[in-house]
Amino acid sequence: MYLLQLTISYNTSTAIVSALLLLALCAIILLYVRLRKAQHHNRQYAEKYKELELKVHSLQLESINYKLNPHLFKNILNSIQSHAYQTYYALDKLSNVLDYILYESDRQYVSLREEIEFALSLIEINRIKVSPLFDLRIKNKTDESNTLLDQKLIAPLITIDLIENAFKHADLQSENAFIAIVFELKGPVFTLTVSNKISSKSPLKKQKGGFGKDSLQKRLSVIYQQHYELDQFAEGDVYIAHLKINLLEHKNKMLATG
Repeated sequence: MYLLQLTISYNTSTAIVSALLLLALCAIILLYVRLRKAQHHNRQYAEKYKELELKVHSLQLESINYKLNPHLFKNILNSIQSHAYQTYYALDKLSNVLDYILYESDRQYVSLREEIEFALSLIEINRIKVSPLFDLRIKNKTDESNTLLDQKLIAPLITIDLIENAFKHADLQSENAFIAIVFELKGPVFTLTVSNKISSKSPLKKQKGGFGKDSLQKRLSVIYQQHYELDQFAEGDVYIAHLKINLLEHKNKMLATG
């Protein structure tokens, strides 16, 4: 009986030990699996870290390259600033032109100063069409002390045709292309001279009288009668328009007719 009890006790102990060993083995296997997963995750984290590190290094290299080429950034910023300023400047001039057309063109006469300021704004708007290197020559040779400068003796928009035609028909592409515009008030006479190199595609080369001459000529004839001169002609590949108005004679005529 005692021997039987010992046998049962031994078997029970063996079963417990086996169960414990099995549990320990399972725990070891579980720990091994978790360790493998952790190692896999660590490798992933390490790869991601290396990837981020490479990106950081790449950005640092790009930053260094930009620092080594400061003119690149400077030129881009200057270009953006130039276009932004040019757009703002053109819009400002366009506002001046529109105000003049809306509020001054209905008048019978404006001052020469007002007409020239309008013409200069119009020229600045047209300047956007041409290259910054284009030879655009503008001269205002009006005598500021001349009392006729601020008297209402000029028909509004009288200068627009000659200036617009220059930009429309000028040769803007050739190396020696140019547009020259000169305003002058000397004594009683106002003169506007516009010259430009003619484009090979321009109809001005085929017309002796010039483009738009008839309509401008009629308007001048009605307003200034015999107190003006308008000459438009070509000399080789250069087109020249020359308008002369005797403001004092026109003023005297206005006073005489009441």
